[in-house]
Amino acid sequence: MAKFNSHISMLFIVVALVCAFVPVYSVDDNEAKSSWDTCIVKISPKCALDIITVVFGNATITDSCCHDLVQEGKVCHDTLIKYIADRPALIACESQYLKKSDDLLAHCVTISKSA
Repeated sequence: MAKFNSHISMLFIVVALVCAFVPVYSVDDNEAKSSWDTCIVKISPKCALDIITVVFGNATITDSCCHDLVQEGKVCHDTLIKYIADRPALIACESQYLKKSDDLLAHCVTISKSA
């Protein structure tokens, strides 16, 4: 239960940071903001947390979240991960996070095709 609570706490922190910084970085880019708003609702909070912990941590993802990720699509997935990876605290490792993101999506596509 403690692990679940820490994951929920992490999700709220990430969402709060993203909500705080996205408007600042996207004021001149309405299209990117619109894409963010459209993509964020395409995946459940639990799967979003799982994806974030895989890309920005060392977790594994369930098959059901893999299916959700594939349904979300590459453009939305890339948009969401890029917004988070662009934060000042994470930018130094951005290329590592983007590679992990691509690897995760490739893994999930394979899982989806085999189901």
